[in-house]
Amino acid sequence: MTKLKLGFVGLGIMGAPMAGHLRAAGHELFVNTRGDVPKALLDAGAVLCKTAAEVAKQAEVIFTMVPDTPDVEAVLFGENGVAAGLQASSGATRRTVVDMSSISPIETKAFAKKINALGCDYLDAPVSGGEVGAKNATLSIMVGGDEAVFAKVKPLFELMGKNITLVGGNGDGQTAKVANQIIVALNIEAVAEALLFAAKAGADPARVRQALMGGFASSKILEVHGERMVKRTFDPGF
Repeated sequence: MTKLKLGFVGLGIMGAPMAGHLRAAGHELFVNTRGDVPKALLDAGAVLCKTAAEVAKQAEVIFTMVPDTPDVEAVLFGENGVAAGLQASSGATRRTVVDMSSISPIETKAFAKKINALGCDYLDAPVSGGEVGAKNATLSIMVGGDEAVFAKVKPLFELMGKNITLVGGNGDGQTAKVANQIIVALNIEAVAEALLFAAKAGADPARVRQALMGGFASSKILEVHGERMVKRTFDPGF
């Protein structure tokens, strides 16, 4: 793969390991985040930028990974945001913004239009797989955007994830993530109710879970979150 100049804004629980995979592949990496940049990332050669605009000035592809819709809007269009850097940059290379946050599909379409108006491309690419998936580069990545732009960025996605799907146009990646969250949330609730029922009835929830894992009720949620419930481990992922 041709070595590229990449930017990454948002180096939290998910963003830091994702950015690390890009740097480990040999790409130049320009980074900015609200807190401290992990030392391991700087030691690996990532270049710290004072603002998101500075990242955008340097990079050909700019990734964002922040908590929510207002955060993405601020990073992209706020003072010293990505858009300001895109406007200030020059060169023949058409730049691409890739938002990997999980945010509103409706606002995503509006963000894409604003970035397109600057002569740049936009992909929404939210992920599923949590911190473990980010660290192991096994994330599922749901992408919305132009097919040609997706094809250009896909080799970079493959450094961060395994199941990478172009769902449709801008906003459709975020729609897929909302669908994912509906399914996950309802399954977590079902597993919690089932294990609580087992405990209240006097059965061992751990053994009930073990029995269910071999049947039609088996699921990733029962496997991972069910184990956490049995062990009473409720540390949040974010």
